Amino acid sequence: MPLIGFHASHEQISPAQLLLDVQHAESAGFQAAMCSDHFEPWSPSQGHAGYAWTWLGAALATTELRFGVVTAPGQRYHPAITAQATATLSAMFPERFWAALGSGQNMNERITGDPWPEKAVRQQRLEECVDVIRRLHAGEEVTHRGLVTVERARLWDLPEVPPSLIAPVMSVETARRAATWADGLITTNQDADTLRKLLGAYREEGGRGKAVLQVHLSWADSDDDADDLAYGQWCTNSVGPPLTWDTATAQDFVELAERKEISREQVRQAVNVSSDTARHAQWLHEYGELGFDELYLHHVGQDQHAFIDTFGKEVLPQLRGV
Repeated sequence: MPLIGFHASHEQISPAQLLLDVQHAESAGFQAAMCSDHFEPWSPSQGHAGYAWTWLGAALATTELRFGVVTAPGQRYHPAITAQATATLSAMFPERFWAALGSGQNMNERITGDPWPEKAVRQQRLEECVDVIRRLHAGEEVTHRGLVTVERARLWDLPEVPPSLIAPVMSVETARRAATWADGLITTNQDADTLRKLLGAYREEGGRGKAVLQVHLSWADSDDDADDLAYGQWCTNSVGPPLTWDTATAQDFVELAERKEISREQVRQAVNVSSDTARHAQWLHEYGELGFDELYLHHVGQDQHAFIDTFGKEVLPQLRGV
């Protein structure tokens, strides 16, 4: 079965509490962790957006887990800064850190005041950034002029092994394109046919490395409570791309979800909702059978304690056959 990790949701939990949560997850048997790098949550009710890079240093220093982060170089971050941040963490914590480099969301990147480019331009900008970051990780002095500009940049502290740079993908087209540059792919839980096509497209184009799945789930003592939790916390996240890429603020997401009249059934398409831990274990087993190497469990509630304990005792052993 795949490695089972814990998703640390900066958008829903304060950084100090999230550090305690990831330490708790390690003690409960989770094997790794990941997070996303946001400036704003998807709704005011989620209510948080700590700085992922500061938190990652603390989390790596106080656990033995391997960590990943989903981030977007090119607008909010100059690629040389992303290269420096990723190189420093990898030098301090060898072979325990990876980064998924995406084209970004307007809600995080708009703070620079620069125009929000169309998807094709963002994708080209990302690929330029990946090239710059890889060259800097290789020890080169880099000058680059294109959608991003780099002038004689060089990193002075390099890890012995550069961090893996993997691609967040949500479509077959993006998966095929990512195969040309990525060390792996990450996506979120969708229907089995879509996930099979994404993985197939990536591998058919020569895509290398691990396949990672972030699994949104909601668990509680009853199905009704799990359903209420999922709808209350993840309704605004169930709108789907391209609107999620282009919407500007947390409040805009709320208004968009109201206009779209997002239903509980639509949320259940984005979140695995059940009070039955055996059902959750079955879902995770099925994802593994599709070919995913690592599964990161994101319980969409803001209180992680009971989830970590319960899944540590009842779900992780089922997946490991012990």
